Amino acid sequence: MTDPDSLVSEIENLSTKLGQAKAAISNKFIGQQRVVDLTLASLLCGGHALLIGLPGLGKTRLVETLSTVMGLNGNRVQFTPDLMPADILGSEILEKAKGGSRSFRFIPGPIFCQLLMADEINRASPRTQSALLQAMQEHKVTVAGEDRPLVAPFHVLATQNPIEQEGTYPLPEAQLDRFLVQIDVPYPDRDTERDILLSTTGLESGETPQVFTSEDLIAAQQLLRQMPVGESVMELILDIVRACRPGDETASERVADVVAWGPGPRAAQAFMMMARAWALLNGRLAPSAEDVMDLADAVLGHRMALNFAARARGEHLSDLIQDVVQSTFAKQAAA
Repeated sequence: MTDPDSLVSEIENLSTKLGQAKAAISNKFIGQQRVVDLTLASLLCGGHALLIGLPGLGKTRLVETLSTVMGLNGNRVQFTPDLMPADILGSEILEKAKGGSRSFRFIPGPIFCQLLMADEINRASPRTQSALLQAMQEHKVTVAGEDRPLVAPFHVLATQNPIEQEGTYPLPEAQLDRFLVQIDVPYPDRDTERDILLSTTGLESGETPQVFTSEDLIAAQQLLRQMPVGESVMELILDIVRACRPGDETASERVADVVAWGPGPRAAQAFMMMARAWALLNGRLAPSAEDVMDLADAVLGHRMALNFAARARGEHLSDLIQDVVQSTFAKQAAA
């Protein structure tokens, strides 16, 4: 067990290094600091992220820049309706040796990397989407009855286009739950769009520096798990997650009336890990209640859904989440 003074020193050094990584990424992915922070935090937690945004907002550029800055071997797969599981996982081929003997040889697919960009993941069939499930949860794949481990660290950054939903296949709840966070990529504001215009239509601004190595990232993920979390923060996490479940005794009448299904235990785990990473990215040694509240949409947005009647009335899930978070925090503060 690391002694407290050494742990503080390691956390401070990591925080400094993360500041360099943030600056390098933000130099290429301009004006979307929250998106950068959430994506970087998901990597620190050892998890996967789902990016939701319209075409042309820089999602691919973000993933490519992350791969370079974090020193990860990255691959990209463009998901289409005709994509097959073997196109992602790999397959065995029959080879004939010079002596006439024949044997099977495994050809690894693009999933055998450290950072996989699954572009427009909802365009692939459920069969192909499910090929990622085992990899995302267990960091291995099974092909022809043989388990094949993936290289560590392994992360999936998937993108979805919120428009053009015809011919798409929504991700099942079991797979959505395996994404640590859902990150909404909004339109840039006017000043940011001006900066993007100037930086992308002139000469290249130079190469993106590598700040981390894969070994550094693994060490950072292990260090993150040693960061202390206060009892009040832990209780707030549990209160928020349970208050979002329509069948729980602590849920409000509104939640019981409008929520079809609520978050499971993975939501609390995601809160715990992301709150630590969020504090670290902001130069602090331990997470606060404000960190938990700031992360609520990203952690809960894909782990619960409104029922049909609520959607028909035009209610929004993000508004409900914020109401639950604010009321839960107020109750804890008053106790």
